[in-house]
Order: sequence, then structure tokens, then C-alpha cells
Amino acid sequence: MPTFTASDGTRLAYRVQGDGDPVLCIPGGPADSAYLGDLGGLSAHRSLITLDLRGTGRSAVPEDTSSYRCDRLVDDVEALRAHLGLARTDLLGHSAGANLATQYAARHPRTVRKLALITPGMRAVGVDVSGETRRELARLRSGEPWYPAAFAALEAITDGAGSDWDAIDPFFYGRWDAAARQHQAAGRPRNREAVALFGAEGAFDPQATRAALAACGAPVLLLAGEFDLNSPPETVAEFAALFPAATLLVQPEAGHYPWVDDADRFAAAVAAFLE
Repeated sequence: MPTFTASDGTRLAYRVQGDGDPVLCIPGGPADSAYLGDLGGLSAHRSLITLDLRGTGRSAVPEDTSSYRCDRLVDDVEALRAHLGLARTDLLGHSAGANLATQYAARHPRTVRKLALITPGMRAVGVDVSGETRRELARLRSGEPWYPAAFAALEAITDGAGSDWDAIDPFFYGRWDAAARQHQAAGRPRNREAVALFGAEGAFDPQATRAALAACGAPVLLLAGEFDLNSPPETVAEFAALFPAATLLVQPEAGHYPWVDDADRFAAAVAAFLE
């Protein structure tokens, strides 16, 4: 994997897949970016430049672990853009990585050509998901054989009386089959410190970010999964309303990883937006 040096001297790695104009891809987690794969075949349309965030994948652990904070990771994305010699670029963020992509766009609007936020995390803009919203969405899966145990675990977590996060994994996929189980296991974050410090105090300034996004001139795509408890469609719609030029797409029968649930549909939608 190619590497570059961040502003604080940390060595960071990235993957390159496909041909065509580049898209900088920011994973969630923070986790090894390998879980993104080639985003359902999006690499057939564009060159995917996928960053391993510091302390994950092949990237080095920083000496200053406070640099795991989301707002500070913006500098790493900017360093990668400069390393690649890109005056402007398309930017894609998934899940928690959408918080990072959003903050990057707010801070560096002139370098972003298009912004794609996939089943986005929304802490950067202060959009919350209510427990009742998650419950209503979860009930759409009531016919699934795994539903009773998963819903009971969700209720306990929502009420603050449970912590069996593994039990609710099926809710994050359109189909809880062998491929989904394998993907979920492979994509679990390994660096717990990076996860814990990503949203540490000071990582987000929703008011300032919202104000910056109101002046964002880049076209923006927000793609939600119909069944995604992490980023419910109605909440992603609230996020989309913060941009002056945003397109909201809801992928049917998809969860938090829509390229796993229906690769062709996902890749076609994102490629059409980027082109």
C-alpha cells in the first residue's frame, strides 16, 4: 500500500482501486478501510483512493493519541489531497467517516468538487436519532427469524439497560446472511482508543459546521438505507436540508452497508452522481 506523511509526522496508508478520476474515500469506525471493499464495483467507474485513518489498517499509531479526534483528522485528509496533487476532488464518507468528510468540506470548500455521504453519521451537524425512530424502523423487520432476540437487545440498549451490541447486528444489513455475517466480523474496529477519542470533547462544533455548510457550493449526495437504524432515512433527510444543493437517495431494502446489500444498485447510483 502507498503511504504519505501527515503534518505531525505520522505515516498514513491508503489503497488505490480502479481507473478514472479519483474519489477520496473516508471509512467509518474508525476501522480498517478494507471493509469498504471496492464499494460494490464503484471502482469500475472511478479510481477509489481509500484512506486508512491513523491507528487503523496499515496506518501508524500516532504519538499524540488526541489526534484521533475527528476535527483533527481533517488535516490528514487535506494532507492526502496535497500528496496526490489534486487541486479539487470528489469526496466520499461512510458512517462516522461522513462526519469527517463533512468537517473537511466545511473547512476546505474550494477543494471539494462533489461530496457523497453514505449512511452518514451526523454528530458533526448535531442531528440526533431518537430511540422511537429506531424502534419504528426496527419493526419493519418483524418477519425476520432473528427479530425477537435482536429487538429485545435493541430495547435494552435504548433504555440504557443493555449493552449486547452484537445482538443487533442484523438490523444493519438488508439481508442477514452468510455474506453479511462475514462482512460484519471483518469490519469491526480494532483500535478501541481511536474509536473512543474520535468524538472526544471538542471534536464537533455543530453550529459552526452548519453555518459553513449553508454556503457550500458543491453538489452533495446523501444516501440512506431503507432499514438502517444507525442513519434512518428521515434523519438523513434532516441532514440533507442543511445543504443548499443536496440530493437524498434511499436505497430500498438496504441497511448501513448498502453496497453489500445491493452492489449494482449502489454503484450505479453513486457513479451517476459523481459523473
